[in-house]
Amino acid sequence: MTVEQVLLWLVWLLGVGFIGTAIAGLLITFVDRKVTARVQYRVGPPWYQPFADVVKLLGKETIVPRGASRLAFFGSPLVAVASAALVSAMLWAAILRPAESFVGDVFVVVYLLVLPSLALVLGGAAARNPLAAVGASREMKLVLGYELPFILALTVVFIKSGGQIRLAQLLAFQSANGAFAVSLSGALALIVMVPVIQAKLGLVPFDQAEAETELMGGALIEYSGAPLAAFKLAKAMLYFTLPVFAVVVLCGGMPATGVGPFVLGLLKVVGLVVVAVLIRNTNPRVRIEHAVRFFWGPVTAVAAAAVVLALLGESFGIGWL
Repeated sequence: MTVEQVLLWLVWLLGVGFIGTAIAGLLITFVDRKVTARVQYRVGPPWYQPFADVVKLLGKETIVPRGASRLAFFGSPLVAVASAALVSAMLWAAILRPAESFVGDVFVVVYLLVLPSLALVLGGAAARNPLAAVGASREMKLVLGYELPFILALTVVFIKSGGQIRLAQLLAFQSANGAFAVSLSGALALIVMVPVIQAKLGLVPFDQAEAETELMGGALIEYSGAPLAAFKLAKAMLYFTLPVFAVVVLCGGMPATGVGPFVLGLLKVVGLVVVAVLIRNTNPRVRIEHAVRFFWGPVTAVAAAAVVLALLGESFGIGWL
């Protein structure tokens, strides 16, 4: 890779992956908070409130708990933000610059999407606070719960695409043959993706790691100032990035071939965000053992059924499967 290519990727990562995704994520956070407020018969915040919250936290004093591991305590939020920015940059590169996609980038994205959760676990464990440790433990159990159906849902994509493991190739295949979600197995995989996205974002009913009413913030209880702002920003960025990923791998993506197809793809992303907001405002928080049982039980069963249907469809040439 030449120096010019490295500089171009750095500009892309900073401009699209970080700044663009941060703005989009904070705007989606505003929509979430506004809808939640209206459901509760409140007015809700102005559109710039999420931005103001981040700026305010950046100016607050950062307090480090006594006995905490400084490297893990300060490094965890940076890892969360960096991983979210990298995933977004790779997704938009596959959408707008398909030539930049590389073999196996889907696996890299899956790996990077685990890092924000692991960063939360590491940060909570590094804080040396009993409530933070409970929150970190819950987050780790939740990760073990939803990763299995998440991988099975992606397996459907690999089967139906004939083993494609590049984001750009998945988009090209869907452009030529139709979105995977149109088939029965693809629709089941998309249904599985919805609670997985909810859990990765730590939204109700899967917010056990923070659980303000029980753990007063849980894994984030000892965070303040800029590190807390970084964690909040990473969550906002994932609020935009995860629906984009689901749309890219299952719903045909956002083709850059014209304004209409691109806008239609963005509407698919908005649709998934609306579903997440509705779930958040219509369900109570569940116990962590119930959440793990839910993901290892019915969600994994649906994902496994989707894999079987995809295999049958490919074996017998039945497209709608």
